[in-house]
Amino acid sequence: MKPNGGFTLIELILVTVILGILAGMVVMNFGGRVQETQIRAAKGDISTYSTAIDLYALDHNDTYPKTLEELVSGNRRYVKEIRKDPWGNPYNYKPATDAMKADYEVYSSGADGVPNTADDVTSTSEHGPDE
Repeated sequence: MKPNGGFTLIELILVTVILGILAGMVVMNFGGRVQETQIRAAKGDISTYSTAIDLYALDHNDTYPKTLEELVSGNRRYVKEIRKDPWGNPYNYKPATDAMKADYEVYSSGADGVPNTADDVTSTSEHGPDE
């Protein structure tokens, strides 16, 4: 008579170890992509808000909005809504100090949520997943 055709304990452990190694390799490859994607999403939002601020200034005789919320209120809505950054924090906005210059700033405080730190995301920031 032939014994039951199944896997031995050694074979099951070996397959489990191999699957664990493969899963670890996948996590290592795609783990840093989450932060990179969040940075790109924040840059896209910042670009959208910057364009909306410039349009607002064109419509209001070179007067820039005092807050981002002015972009969604009033007769004309320049953006549909003011969203939070990919880390769940509000975007920071510093209005223009001179009506003749577009020296406003829109930026995200990054993962730590604290403004003016190394992980802040601006439209020109270039830090990657390791920073």
